[in-house]
Amino acid sequence: MNPLAMMMFLTSLAIGTTITLSSHHWLLAWIGLEINTLALLPIMTKTPHPRAIEAATKYFLTQATASALMLFSCLINAMQAGEWDINTPSNLMMNSLSIAIMMKLGLAPMHFWLPEVLQGISLVTGLILSTWQKIPPMILLFQISHNINLSLTVILGLTSVLIGGWGGIGQTQIRKIMAFSSIGHLGWIIIILKLNPQLSLFNFILYTIMTTAMFLSMIMLSATKMSQISTSWTKNPALTTTTMLVLLSLAGLPPLTGFPPKLLIIMELIKQNMFISATLIMLASLLTLFFYLRLTYIIALTLSPNTHNSTIWRTPTKPWLVFSIINTMALTLLPLTPAILLT
Repeated sequence: MNPLAMMMFLTSLAIGTTITLSSHHWLLAWIGLEINTLALLPIMTKTPHPRAIEAATKYFLTQATASALMLFSCLINAMQAGEWDINTPSNLMMNSLSIAIMMKLGLAPMHFWLPEVLQGISLVTGLILSTWQKIPPMILLFQISHNINLSLTVILGLTSVLIGGWGGIGQTQIRKIMAFSSIGHLGWIIIILKLNPQLSLFNFILYTIMTTAMFLSMIMLSATKMSQISTSWTKNPALTTTTMLVLLSLAGLPPLTGFPPKLLIIMELIKQNMFISATLIMLASLLTLFFYLRLTYIIALTLSPNTHNSTIWRTPTKPWLVFSIINTMALTLLPLTPAILLT
């Protein structure tokens, strides 16, 4: 793709996100989401492959459906309340609006588009879709969190964690595994949204950091399948080791970065006397833990035959400083958690 065109599309992504984040008007927020969607479509199809075209078509149709439902809900709110302000939604439109935003995020049971779309695009575009594209809808959910339906968030959160773990178990493609991982993590974020928005935001930030680290690792290793990461040890032992640790961090094992949000969410659910929800989400997360551990086993405890230990590691010239910072944050933020939560 022409670098100038690529720069224009990335700038449009940034502008769309900024408009949504800074708006207090439903129409402006909707326009920002539309700019975001339309800017990502050419990036998804920059490799003219049938799978990429199919992924872009599925993404467009899903986002267009969610946008239509969101605009319809906002029109009902404007008709009832007489204004478009984000902080004054009516009860009638709140459920439909929440479902529209959650469809944009890829929460279960509106998740069917996410694994297929992520599988059809490149790793770099997958990184943008899994992190940057989640920011505007998530910020809108944070803004309306005080009016959102608690039963809806709990049911969709539990369903997403269950589907995220169940769907990822039989996968061999890393991009599909990351898609189901994203669905599971969003379930953890959503289930606590009404009760403690600050904790949801904290969880979302850590999810973004860990997912970015994992995608960057896959980009560095040029790996899209399990069979490819099983041979990565001889190419770059240090990178393979950190990739394994990032996977364990995504699984939520202590003492890594992924552990504090899960612990704090369970504690908050227990504090709110939601013992059944806390038990169910912990049991559902065991499914997710299984496929993370399977990936870790393939990376660390298997070695492909007919490979030799190279004395010179084949390390291509890539932005190692950025990668090192992101990886360090994805592994070592546990001791800083109290300080972060108090600020």
